[in-house]
Amino acid sequence: MTDYTETQKLSGHALLTHKSFLRRLDVWDWLFAVVIALTAMFVQTQASHHMDGYEMAILWFSAASTVLLGWFFKPLRWFTVLSLVLAYGAIKLYGGDIGNTDRFLLKYFLSSQSAIMWQCATVFFALFCYIAGVLLAKKQNADRNTLLGMGTALTWVSALAGFTGLLVRWHESYLLRPDAGHIPVSNLYEVFILFLVITALMYLYYESKFAVQKLGGFVLSFMSVVVVFVLWYSVSREAHTIQPLIPALQSWWMKIHVPANFIGYGAFCMAAMLGIAELWAIRSESAGKKSWLPDSQTIEEVMYKAIAVGFLFFTIATILGALWAADAWGRYWSWDPKETWAFIVWLNYAVWLHLRLVAGWRGKVLAWWAIIGLFVTAFAFIGVNMFLSGLHSYGTL
Repeated sequence: MTDYTETQKLSGHALLTHKSFLRRLDVWDWLFAVVIALTAMFVQTQASHHMDGYEMAILWFSAASTVLLGWFFKPLRWFTVLSLVLAYGAIKLYGGDIGNTDRFLLKYFLSSQSAIMWQCATVFFALFCYIAGVLLAKKQNADRNTLLGMGTALTWVSALAGFTGLLVRWHESYLLRPDAGHIPVSNLYEVFILFLVITALMYLYYESKFAVQKLGGFVLSFMSVVVVFVLWYSVSREAHTIQPLIPALQSWWMKIHVPANFIGYGAFCMAAMLGIAELWAIRSESAGKKSWLPDSQTIEEVMYKAIAVGFLFFTIATILGALWAADAWGRYWSWDPKETWAFIVWLNYAVWLHLRLVAGWRGKVLAWWAIIGLFVTAFAFIGVNMFLSGLHSYGTL
C-alpha cells in the first residue's frame, strides 16, 4: 500500500513539473524560427515574379513545417541552416550565369551534380562504417564505437549533400530557362535523390530516438542499391541533365504531392529493411544466442512507427494526387495503373497497421509482410513506369 501511495506522489510530482512543448523550447529554437522566417521573406521578395498565390502559400507552409520539424528533431536545425547557406553560396558563385560551373567550389562541391555525387559517395562510406562498426561492436560486446559514430556522421553528410544539390538544381533550372524553372521533383532521377535524402533523415531520427545504430547497415544497404541505380541512370540515360517540364507537370500541385509521396515511399522501404533485421534478431533469440542486433521488439517498434508515418503521408499524397487529377483531367480517379497501384500500396499498409493495432499481431508475420511490401511499393514506384502505360507515363525510364 505504501509503495502504491509513493508511486502516486511521484506521478503527481512528475505531472506538476512537466512543461508544455512551447515552454521546452530554448533560445536556439526561437533563433532557428527567426532564421527560417527571414529566409522565407527573402525568397518571396526575390522570386515573387515566379510565384502565384498558391505557391506563396506553399512557401510559408513549408517554412512553418521546417520550424516545427526543427523543434521536434533538434539536429534538423543545423542541417536546414547549413543546407541553405551552402545553396546560397552556390547561387552567389553562379552570379546569374550557368557558365560559371568551372569555378573550383562549384565544379567540385556545390553545383547540383557535384553535391549529388558527394551524396552518392558518402552513402557507400557510411555503409562501410556501419558494417565495420557492427563487426567491431560484436567482437568487443559493445553497443557503440567510433566506426558506428562515423556511419551516423556520414549519413548526415549524404543527406546534407543531396538536399543542397536539390536546392542548387532548382536554381540552375532557372538559369537555364528563366521562364521554365521548376522544383527538382519532375523525373525519376530527381525523385530518387529526394528519396535518398528523406530515407536518410528518417533513419537518423529513429536511430537517435531508439539508439539503434547497429541497424544502419540494413538501411544503408538499400540506399546503396538506389545509389547504384542513380549512377547507372545518370550515365546511361543522361538523366542528370535538367529538362523543361512537360505540360502535365506544370502545376503547383507537384510541389506538395511528390514530396509527401516520397516520405511514404522512404518510410516503407526503410521498414522493409528493418523487417529483415527483425527476422535475424528473432532467429537469434529463438536459438538462445546473444544477438548483436537490438532485440526484436525494439526493431519492430521502429518498423511500426516508420510504417505509421509513411502511411499518414502516403494517404495525404494520395488525396493531393486526386485533387491534382481533378484539376488537370476533370476527374478525381480514373483507375490509371499508377493510381491503381498506389491504392494497392495504401491498402497493403492499412491492413498491416490494422493487424498490429487491432488484431494484436506481432513478430515474423509482420516482418515478412513489411519485406513483401517493399516489392509492392517498388512496383508502384518504378515498375509501373517500366511495364505499364497510362496518364502517368511521363515518368518512364
